[in-house]
Amino acid sequence: MDSAAHGFAAQRPLSQPATTSNVSTNDNPPLSVVGIGTDIVECLRIAQMIERHGELFINRVYTPLEIRYCQSRKASTQHYAGRWAAKEAILKAIGTGWRRGISWRDVEVRNDSGGRPLVGMRGGARDAIEHLGIRQILVSISHCRSHATAYAIALGTEQKSNPGD
Repeated sequence: MDSAAHGFAAQRPLSQPATTSNVSTNDNPPLSVVGIGTDIVECLRIAQMIERHGELFINRVYTPLEIRYCQSRKASTQHYAGRWAAKEAILKAIGTGWRRGISWRDVEVRNDSGGRPLVGMRGGARDAIEHLGIRQILVSISHCRSHATAYAIALGTEQKSNPGD
């Protein structure tokens, strides 16, 4: 099933980096950095949450696509932790945190065919990025046995105030 069937707004890669040119057209205005976010989590913490709460935890935090991806990996806990860190970093980048009707599953981290992480948004998270003029979110994830970390950059055409301000 494609992302539209799940109600996600897929983040499309830019045809060229936003910093290479200040020239814009009406169809493709230049994007600027709206926000940045980073997070780090201990893989053991996520493993303990999975052990303690099992599928209740997994199904509350991760989308079916994320669960399939993580379960298919040799070190699944590290991948769950990486997705956790990415979701935290993304919400820091858009400046909302976990408030204003945003749930864990409103943010989905998937991979393109080359393995690059892509971001999909739905529900309250999608409403927030649309309100803020965010057009794309870039994310990088890294992990080892002990920790997972992620960094996110929110790009948009204009910066508006936070939803509800």
